[in-house]
Amino acid sequence: MAPFDVRPVGVLHSPFRERFGIPRQPGLVPEVPGRLVFLPPYDRPEAVEGLEAFSHVWLLFRFHANPDAGAALTVRPPRLGGNRRVGVFASRSPHRPNAIGLSVVRLEAVEQTEAGPVLRLRGVDLLDGTPVLDVKPYVPYADAVPDARGGFAAGDIARLPVRFLADAEQRLSIRPDQEEVRAVITAVLALDPRPGYRRGVRDSDRVLGMRLYDFDLRWRVRRGVVEVLELDPDGPSQGSSTPA
Repeated sequence: MAPFDVRPVGVLHSPFRERFGIPRQPGLVPEVPGRLVFLPPYDRPEAVEGLEAFSHVWLLFRFHANPDAGAALTVRPPRLGGNRRVGVFASRSPHRPNAIGLSVVRLEAVEQTEAGPVLRLRGVDLLDGTPVLDVKPYVPYADAVPDARGGFAAGDIARLPVRFLADAEQRLSIRPDQEEVRAVITAVLALDPRPGYRRGVRDSDRVLGMRLYDFDLRWRVRRGVVEVLELDPDGPSQGSSTPA
């Protein structure tokens, strides 16, 4: 079969400025906001006419920041602690043959702006700047399967308690969007973004950093509690870790 071109219909904007820390599935952090800005020729009101009647949409997108996975046939899912391999088609790993992702997110509003329609979304699990290939409405009677089986991904997701230390509280208190930012940080870190092989390891002296919104978020896990240490607008981040 001959290859074919796929061009983005829009660009997704989110608080996630790097891959580390992004929730591994959509909807795990329903607080995370997102904005989908359409590209020509889809930046016209008629392209989204009727979409406002739906509560959720499917986003098909490209994992544009991933290194080329090549022809890998197996992956190590985080739900298995990163220690077991399964077939790439038995996982939702971002490392895929065609680097195409699929997420269902809440549609909060369809805004008509001077630059064209913009979708306001929640529950986003996409990197800022992600190219979106298509948008489809979520249709409950067809898309919800009550008796579906979840394989190795069945069961609840464990969450850790999160507390903000003094420096983080001070930084947060001066932000006009402090309520949203607090909710996003709390929900993201409660999922424990550390790689599976690091969980359960005693590493209370290790400080992790990730870029979120316009700051470097520095945190650690100590005695089973996530401690938010700092919201540093000048931090190095990029998934870094340093001694406390």
